Amino acid sequence: MSVPAPTTAIGFKEWSYVCDSLVEGVQTLVLRKGGIHEGRGGFEWKHRGFFLFPTWFHTQGEKLTWVPAKAERAFPPEEQRTSVDIHGFATMEQVWKVTDWTAMAALAPLHLWKEDVVRERFAYDEESCLHVALVRAWRLPELWSFPYSKSYGGCRSWVNLPEDGLELLSAATPALADDAWAATAARVRNILGD
Repeated sequence: MSVPAPTTAIGFKEWSYVCDSLVEGVQTLVLRKGGIHEGRGGFEWKHRGFFLFPTWFHTQGEKLTWVPAKAERAFPPEEQRTSVDIHGFATMEQVWKVTDWTAMAALAPLHLWKEDVVRERFAYDEESCLHVALVRAWRLPELWSFPYSKSYGGCRSWVNLPEDGLELLSAATPALADDAWAATAARVRNILGD
């Protein structure tokens, strides 16, 4: 199986440990409320395929139930960042806008965010909801590194990346085998519906 290759290199900004969890097959979900620079319409899943762009939120390990073995690495302030290292890509398979806390709570065994973090995001503003995406993650055949640009900063979810990363997708491998991914996807759909 090969990854469906997009025509432009788009990065989806997410906590570094969450990117790791997707590429290592620990989880297949992304929960998103949206950043302050998402525009008047709020957050949207705009792209079917995207590179997993790790952000360096330094206390993220305290907010998760799982951290990778390499979690000892330091996260300097974002303004001191000089490069971006990407090792994963994801395809968005299905999206839900979840407004029922009971459904969000039922997803707990399928993601690594602690309950208080999910509750905080769910009830962040006047509309209690979260965007939940079922994604299939892919490991790049090698680490893709390129210089950090200030255009990658800020509270936005989507960033344009250099196009040379697209050539890596032809040799990307799934984070989970087909049967394992299908079983997890079925569990999510059983909770949230088709």
